[in-house]
Amino acid sequence: MSIPIDTQCIQCFLKRNLELARSLGTEQQAMTFARELMKRYLDAPEGVSSPWFGPAAADLLHEIYGLPIDRFREEKKYSNAFVLERMDQIRQKVQTAPDPVFAGLQFAILGNYLDFGALQGQVSFEKLEAMLDKGLEMELDMENYRSLCRDLEAGKKLLYLTDNAGEIGFDRIFAEEIARRYPHLEITFCVRGDIAQNDATREDAEAVGIPFPVIDNGNRIAGTQLDQLSDPARRALEAADVVIAKGMANTETMFGCGFNVYYAFLIKCQRFVTVFGQPMFTPMLVRDLQKNSGSI
Repeated sequence: MSIPIDTQCIQCFLKRNLELARSLGTEQQAMTFARELMKRYLDAPEGVSSPWFGPAAADLLHEIYGLPIDRFREEKKYSNAFVLERMDQIRQKVQTAPDPVFAGLQFAILGNYLDFGALQGQVSFEKLEAMLDKGLEMELDMENYRSLCRDLEAGKKLLYLTDNAGEIGFDRIFAEEIARRYPHLEITFCVRGDIAQNDATREDAEAVGIPFPVIDNGNRIAGTQLDQLSDPARRALEAADVVIAKGMANTETMFGCGFNVYYAFLIKCQRFVTVFGQPMFTPMLVRDLQKNSGSI
């Protein structure tokens, strides 16, 4: 249950964090950071996914270098503002498309680009602007999309697991179109319970005006770590007929979980290139085929 960390993940995670550490201080400090981070790997439970290590890395960067836990706060604010400024324009494109729900999904997946953790130092709002211009040209697995629509039609409760700040504004537009087509659905948004890189929290949900009930997952792992969920999040997951999970971290922590999950994301790391057999920045809609009774 999950996409467990492998040597490719470890190499990437260490490289990104050590490059950051070296930029913040001395080589001696970087070695201290490296030793402590590698201890976390040695002590980790078998089978955990990469997001499980996020809080440990953030805490070490704070303890050794004084780097704020909420170090992406300004990027989150700007991301939310960027989307809000374009909300009406994007909504018009979505609502005038032949299939507004599919168009909403296309833009929601484009929003997954706003990932300052995975794309460390590489996020460009100019590039995102260009991507938005071609958003309606996105190709996705249509069999999985038709399956999603059938499940939304038949279901009563949808749990929407969010990912990044800014991106959550695109999620709002998508969810509004789902609610318009399937008014019988009870839609609940779930955000992170505390700071996890630039992931969306309740503050970000409020900033972009999410019009649906919002709960949080009760922890600061950048994903949906089932054994650490808050009681409200666990109950919502077990009660949901359909789950939409945004981003790679939700996919990493949940894949094969047994719930009726549709993962929507951009491929942004080599491990996902390997797992899904698609190149970087490929938009993905993947159904979790390991569906069972759905209990944690």
